Amino acid sequence: MSAPTPSSDRARPTPRRTVFARLALGLLLLGTPVAASQAQDSARLLDAPRAAGQVGERYDGYAVARGSVPATVTSIITQVNGQRRTVYEDRARAQGVTAEAVGRIYAAEIIRLAPTGTWFLSEAGVWSQK
Repeated sequence: MSAPTPSSDRARPTPRRTVFARLALGLLLLGTPVAASQAQDSARLLDAPRAAGQVGERYDGYAVARGSVPATVTSIITQVNGQRRTVYEDRARAQGVTAEAVGRIYAAEIIRLAPTGTWFLSEAGVWSQK
């Protein structure tokens, strides 16, 4: 048996990683900055509730209430999530992937662009603050 080579020691990309890598590249090539800009515009509606700690961002690219919030905040979350869902579904159709996969890609961008103090909910259900 031969000794392992440096290239054979590397983990091969899993199908899931490959799909996410292709999706990320595709989103960049298909105008993610425009879509991200649209998402940012709608997310601005969340600025005040986020700053007050009433709204956080989830791992899947959607906003979520943190505890009991006024009906106006719930309405804003519903509006923003509806706009995001439309973007995710459009991108998913264009890429031949699921809207959930697209949402996760956008979640990373939302986290990157969110102001300090924003709360994030992980897939494990743990809140953390930027």
